[in-house]
Amino acid sequence: MGSASPYSIDIGDFNNDNRMDLVVTNKGTDNIALLVGYSNGTFASPQMYSTGSSSSISVTIGDLNRDSRLDIVVISNDTSTIGIMLGYDEFFPIQTTYSTGSQPYSAAVGDFNNDAHPDIVVTNSVGNTVSVLLGYGNGSFANQTKYSTGSEPSSVAVGDFNNDNRVDIVVANWGGNTVSILLGYGNGSFGNQTAYSTGSAPQSVTVGDFNNDTHLDIVATNWGGNTVSILLGYGNGSFGNQTAYSTGFRPISVTVGDFNNDTRLDLVVTNMNDNNVSVLLRYDRGALKNKITFASGDGSRLRSFAIHDFNNDSLLDIAVVNYGTNNIGVLLGYGSGTFGNQIVLSTGLNSHPYSIAIHDFNKDGQVDIAVVNNGTKNLVTFLGSENGTFENQGSYSVGFDFAPLMVGVGSFNKDGRLEILVYKYYVIKFAVKSSNPLLSSS
Repeated sequence: MGSASPYSIDIGDFNNDNRMDLVVTNKGTDNIALLVGYSNGTFASPQMYSTGSSSSISVTIGDLNRDSRLDIVVISNDTSTIGIMLGYDEFFPIQTTYSTGSQPYSAAVGDFNNDAHPDIVVTNSVGNTVSVLLGYGNGSFANQTKYSTGSEPSSVAVGDFNNDNRVDIVVANWGGNTVSILLGYGNGSFGNQTAYSTGSAPQSVTVGDFNNDTHLDIVATNWGGNTVSILLGYGNGSFGNQTAYSTGFRPISVTVGDFNNDTRLDLVVTNMNDNNVSVLLRYDRGALKNKITFASGDGSRLRSFAIHDFNNDSLLDIAVVNYGTNNIGVLLGYGSGTFGNQIVLSTGLNSHPYSIAIHDFNKDGQVDIAVVNNGTKNLVTFLGSENGTFENQGSYSVGFDFAPLMVGVGSFNKDGRLEILVYKYYVIKFAVKSSNPLLSSS
């Protein structure tokens, strides 16, 4: 269907039939595609929903109006807006748009004013702010309130950093080499930022308790310094100085998990230019051992990854998306922090896979994989077996003219249905006046 440029993918049960469906953002054709899932792991033809004149590059989902149906939030970088599309089983009416700051890049959802309704925070990479939009619980949101961050905010996460049962915000500032902490007052407003130094060009941020003191800590990948920074939290909203650990070249994303079954959180980092992943095991009070690297193949140009126990041995495994070599690789964990050689699953010639989602699509008790391909503008699925192997189930058109990149789901309107939050994120395909190479045109 032309050049749809699918950009992002996420999963959820949008029609409440207890089967997982897929939603894909299409950057070039200004729409999203919904593929309704059947019980055998296959999917119906895509249903297209316009995002207006703005192209979406990523999505987040949630029940925004508390109707037990998933809704969608789409971020548009070129129009500096987010779009809310409320779910009615398999139907998404015309989106409602809300203004953000300039060049929105990343988003997160949390309850910022303790009213049990989901709210949204968005990073604005030009203007050095985050936008907070408070939800009314019916799928609508108040106008944005902006809060200052450091230079070129690139990623956002939420958590309670001072143990007051109020949600706080942490932002990675690419241009400022810092993370910003904005403590929440519990009424939807936030205090002024407090900045902490990281390495060069922090790209991705996440949180977790890395030293088992029940206080949330921060980890940020430093694209420019080829490191990750750990900042240990004191539980009062303040953090210690960073400790930096070496990664590979150009770390692009990070997640946490217990990879050696010692009840301590470890890190896994994808290194785009080194074509590998780094695993950093924690051994004492938040300290990390030297990285262990696992190759994803020459020229793989890693884009994203997911972790899960794919072979039912109670040990975490990793699935990596290899953009350059047109495949995904599954690395089965041994429980010692080490992994076997990757099992290669082809996504097709010149497919250039970009984003991954995992779920049990055919209800057989085994986790399956879905991947969107930026090069061939389609989606492929792999059905999992209990031993960690996968069968290529088929490919699906995403129904538009440009390449897909990323997607997510949730429920925002109290109707019990999943909605989709799409935010314009990443990457290499749109021109932004920024020093961040991930935001420059290619």
